[in-house]
Amino acid sequence: MDSATLVIAHRVLTARSIRAVARDLKRAPASVAAAMSRLEAEISVILAERAGAGLVLTLEAERLGPEISRAAAIIEAIVPDAAQRGINLEALWRFAEVASAGSVRRAAQRLGLGQPQLTRQIAALEALVGAPLLERGTAGSRPTARGEAMLDRIQDLAGIWSDLARTAPDRFRKHAATTRLGSVIPLGYESELARMLAALTARWLKARPRQPLFISSTTAEELLAGLKSGRFDAAILDVETPPPEYEAHLLYRSPLALVGTRQSLAAVGDVPALLAGMPIGVPSLRSGLRQAAMRYLDATLDELRREKLTLIEIDSIPVIVNLVLHHGFISVLPEASVGNIRGDLARLPLGEEHALSIRLVWPKGNGGRSVGEMVLGLMGRE
Repeated sequence: MDSATLVIAHRVLTARSIRAVARDLKRAPASVAAAMSRLEAEISVILAERAGAGLVLTLEAERLGPEISRAAAIIEAIVPDAAQRGINLEALWRFAEVASAGSVRRAAQRLGLGQPQLTRQIAALEALVGAPLLERGTAGSRPTARGEAMLDRIQDLAGIWSDLARTAPDRFRKHAATTRLGSVIPLGYESELARMLAALTARWLKARPRQPLFISSTTAEELLAGLKSGRFDAAILDVETPPPEYEAHLLYRSPLALVGTRQSLAAVGDVPALLAGMPIGVPSLRSGLRQAAMRYLDATLDELRREKLTLIEIDSIPVIVNLVLHHGFISVLPEASVGNIRGDLARLPLGEEHALSIRLVWPKGNGGRSVGEMVLGLMGRE
């Protein structure tokens, strides 16, 4: 690991922007991004994800951030212009070994290195810090005052780096062995999808106890992005037509209903007037449910009434249900998600032609197919 990489990564985590750090250092953004990638690879942890023009820190970044900050501060105290002039951390550890051994020759023997190689590394380190670090004599070598001050910092840095890196192999092995399944958000614990995912998890534990299953729920748009980036091995989507680069298997069709209070649904004589006259709570266009709702509205309303619709986007079904119950909204939701919520919550079924398709999707190819078939088998949906 290069010392400059740690310093640059610390600045990125602090600024939450690769471009801002690149401007400050007068470097290409790609080189700053590469430094972040090197550190993430070294410690087997994703530290940040893109969000618009900036970055969002992961929970692991929040946890490890103070240690990375301490490491960067130590490096900047050792190396002038530390973000621009890096040195391999191994060279610092080897300088500490020379100081402990009392001579370059003995340290080289301990480390299994050639003496000329170790001598060159120490000389390069002295050139970088701009001062002699060892006093050399016939009896061996001992640290200068500058070298002694560096040794304390190197010891602290070694401890920090050990904490950051020591579990990386375990994290990597766990990450590599884990099957990552993405899913659209189950709409209530009684929904078919929630029951299906719970059953899959229980069966997976029995069938593959040494291969963890990780399930993450989010919107269809983010699931497709995760499949493309490799963050997910497979995903359960609610889109009507999956992209052609993926294989898909239909799991089930979820009936939809127009949902409102009994009073609101009974107050208006026809459905088009109801839709045009009341605010409609819907998820954002990132979800398949919203796309299904729009297909229903397009099929039900003429162009003039569609222009008068009041659509309020909220990516939270519980919030939408509260708007329906308490604030005069209506919505288009899966029947199973609202069936047992409240007696005064009424629904008008939309029919099979407007049901929401739920599919398991995976990348084409042998690797993707093996994961897809494994998940389907444990779901009992082969």
